[in-house]
Amino acid sequence: MEEITLTLHGKKVTCPKDTTLFTLSRTYEKDYKYPIIVARCNGVIQELYHQVTDGSEVEFVTMEEKDGKRAYIRGMSMLLLKAVYAEIPKEKIERVTLEYSLDTGYFGRIHGDCLLDETLLQRIEKRMKDYVKQDLLFEKQVISTRDAKRLFDSLGMNKKSLLTEYRRNSRMTVYRLGGFIDYYYGAMPYSTGILSYFSLQLFENGFVFIIPKRSNPVEVPEFVPSMKLYHTMQQTNEWAEKLHVSSVGELNREIVKGDFRELMLTQEALHEKRIGDIAERIAEKGCRVITIAGPSSSGKTTFSYRLSTQLKTLGLRPHPIGLDDYFVNRKDTPLDAEGNYNYECLEAIDTKTFNDDLNHLLEGEKVQLPTYNFISGMREYNKPFMQLEKDEILVIEGIHGLNDKLTYSIPREDKFKIYISALTTLNLDDHNRIPTTEGRLIRRIIRDARTRGNSAQKTISMWNSVRNGENQNIFPFQEQADAMFNSALIYELAAMKLFADPILFQVPKDCPEYSEAQRILKFLDYFLPVDPHEVPLNSILREFIGGGILLD
Repeated sequence: MEEITLTLHGKKVTCPKDTTLFTLSRTYEKDYKYPIIVARCNGVIQELYHQVTDGSEVEFVTMEEKDGKRAYIRGMSMLLLKAVYAEIPKEKIERVTLEYSLDTGYFGRIHGDCLLDETLLQRIEKRMKDYVKQDLLFEKQVISTRDAKRLFDSLGMNKKSLLTEYRRNSRMTVYRLGGFIDYYYGAMPYSTGILSYFSLQLFENGFVFIIPKRSNPVEVPEFVPSMKLYHTMQQTNEWAEKLHVSSVGELNREIVKGDFRELMLTQEALHEKRIGDIAERIAEKGCRVITIAGPSSSGKTTFSYRLSTQLKTLGLRPHPIGLDDYFVNRKDTPLDAEGNYNYECLEAIDTKTFNDDLNHLLEGEKVQLPTYNFISGMREYNKPFMQLEKDEILVIEGIHGLNDKLTYSIPREDKFKIYISALTTLNLDDHNRIPTTEGRLIRRIIRDARTRGNSAQKTISMWNSVRNGENQNIFPFQEQADAMFNSALIYELAAMKLFADPILFQVPKDCPEYSEAQRILKFLDYFLPVDPHEVPLNSILREFIGGGILLD
């Protein structure tokens, strides 16, 4: 029997020619703490049905990795949909939508002449568990794009059908799961037997399916919904559905029709209205301290400028306070687990001096604010003295803005806290959701390349650390916000495509970030590009693509 040699997690191994990744995974699964879901072959994520080739570099991927969790979610989505259509007569279902993540769950709805109650949801969950026990295969089939469109039309999957109209590839991949057919982008699990951990729960006008976190792939966590976040997502979702642009296919249709400019201006007008509404709430409450916080690449700086403009129209004069200027001296900065300076923890900020200065300013006293010298790592005092008038308010933008420990001496009623994030509700189709982090990562890749000279490889390599900081310092406090602003623009991925593609293509094949770069490139292929010169000069998107009038 002819054998081949490959590298598995850095070690040379041999196996018979024509061995599949699944067979290989069964041989080595004892070496892994959690079940293997997919594999990374020569830097590219592949499903386990693929055959290994001589000289390949292979790494098996579990739920502990992002790519493993993504495949788990896709498999769970198809498993859920198969069970729904098995438990509910097809004529009673208009469509099933899997829409966005919410806490540890993923929100979905069953549209049509069907009452979703606890009894029905329990039947669906039991059906799903039966399919897990049966260990059904996810069977992959490549068909022509024309046949795919006919298939989706016959199944009533209109948004999938629309998506095919703007695909340049002549072939598409569909999956079969025991007779149920659907389309998913990205790698799928080998079979349902691996999808053991999940639960379903009624929520608002739909349901959530809950799966484990990457930190503990064999335990289904408690679902504790963020209600303010939910209402913000729903508001955006309903607006997109009213405009009939809630999927990528619908966005592409608007671009082809020549209606992009109107859509873009409508979205920008909505942003301006919501910023104006927040400014009016601040004026009505009479708060003199505004704090703004949100995860990376949310557009906080542009939002702050535009909010300040709206406040001025109401007769208020905002003064920005730079939180970075209150860093403790470098020698006193806490260290992270790797021994590096941790500028993201609250202890890196001199909160006592910060609160003293805030109180003196609010009492009408003259205060000299500090400047942090990032070269020397020391705080300096070289600014003119500052004194607030009665119509002046303080605007503080920073990672800890929602945490009351930052402004502990300011009474809660005197503060107005704003959470901003790019919460996309645009999805590829009804069953392929776009993670809310996707747009933020692409925004950051473009901005870092433009303003810092960073490669996409470097930005991607830092993303996990950035996300960990957000999980610790921002997301736990988001429900404490007085207002939430969704900075996502329904058209932004189409406008960023021309910037992102060449940067992502530069990521070398032999680095760990290559598979993520390829995944994003494949994702962006679904979008028709638009001319970024059309983007208004005060748009939040200009913070990332450049050419704006507020920052550049």
